[in-house]
Amino acid sequence: MAREHVILFAGPMGAGKTTAIASLSEIPVVRTEAHNTDTDRHAKATTTVALDYGEITLADGDKVRLYGLPGQERFDFMWRILEPRAIGMVLLIDNAGADPLADLDHYLNAFARFRDRGAVVVGITRSDLARQPSIDDYYARLRNRALFLPVLEVDARDPAQAGILLSALIVSIEARSGAASAPA
Repeated sequence: MAREHVILFAGPMGAGKTTAIASLSEIPVVRTEAHNTDTDRHAKATTTVALDYGEITLADGDKVRLYGLPGQERFDFMWRILEPRAIGMVLLIDNAGADPLADLDHYLNAFARFRDRGAVVVGITRSDLARQPSIDDYYARLRNRALFLPVLEVDARDPAQAGILLSALIVSIEARSGAASAPA
């Protein structure tokens, strides 16, 4: 019998969540886009207001359900609806944003309960537009929080790069489940 696995894509508006899901999904992405009324934070024309949805079918018939969460805090009720079913999260951070390290902290805090039970990887997007902060800066910020998460630069438009990010998440999920089932 085929199983379902839920993966969340979280991060600030404009970090590439919808784009990453579109580059990975084997079905057309279901999008809940609306006119962006928060142009002070990001100039994009539309924004996700409920979720984005895509899926991947694995060789054994299992389905990987990809859910993109809205980046705006006012839609955080969707975070809490989808979070309990998830086994992993891709946290995308826009390196060209106003304060990417503060964004990292914000989402790590917002998903602290999930982070304690599920696997998380961090994808840094738009590094071609802003070289700072560096990957080392992200690792230092995580170390200061006693967190050891994979951090990768990624172009969310590139299916191969998004696939590497997803593969890193799968390895993290397997490592967590292996550690949970190992004898004490």
